[in-house]
Amino acid sequence: MRRPDPRAIFKPYAVAWSYLALFVIFEVICQLLSPAARTAFIGWASTSVHNLRHDPAGSLVVSAFVTQEFQIAWPALIALAMFGANRVLGNWRTVAVCAAGHVIGTLVSEGIVAYQVSRGLLPAADRYLIDVGPSYVVVSAIAVAVLYGSWLIRAAAALDLALLVFVGNIFGGLSTLQVSAVGHATALAVGVAGGSALAWERRRRLERSAVQPRPAA
Repeated sequence: MRRPDPRAIFKPYAVAWSYLALFVIFEVICQLLSPAARTAFIGWASTSVHNLRHDPAGSLVVSAFVTQEFQIAWPALIALAMFGANRVLGNWRTVAVCAAGHVIGTLVSEGIVAYQVSRGLLPAADRYLIDVGPSYVVVSAIAVAVLYGSWLIRAAAALDLALLVFVGNIFGGLSTLQVSAVGHATALAVGVAGGSALAWERRRRLERSAVQPRPAA
């Protein structure tokens, strides 16, 4: 009996495996920090208005691997969405969609906060709100998996979305433009739009490859 090739297991899902592994590593590191150090690290990683103005790259990258709640549940939530999206889009397209969802979701939601603070509609302290977590990445992946995955991928992604909506309340406060709700709605829209464009592009490329004549022997 042939042993399974690890490369065949990892390579088609390199993005999902890598993101899941990095998230777990970051969470283990956070748990090993002292409470004061953990608080300081999360404050630095947060994509708050203040941090986006002074260290946008660092906060945008690291915030996707750090969370303050549901630490035990997140690996499963990530897996349910990311492996399905990775199956549909391949590796670089999955990176593109999920990164865009995370970045655009963050910039839109925090941009609204910045505007409201500048107009005196929110206190100045809201420039330092803690905004971390993988959920914008996950929501973007869910959109792709639900729209274009097999029935099993769609079922897993739908379960993921239901848990985030009804347990995580990710859209709570959307009518009042709460940061989390706006960010999740934006990430979902980016996943639908970007995922649709890239899924169509990949399908068209694969169809062209299938009909190309093979060279004569």
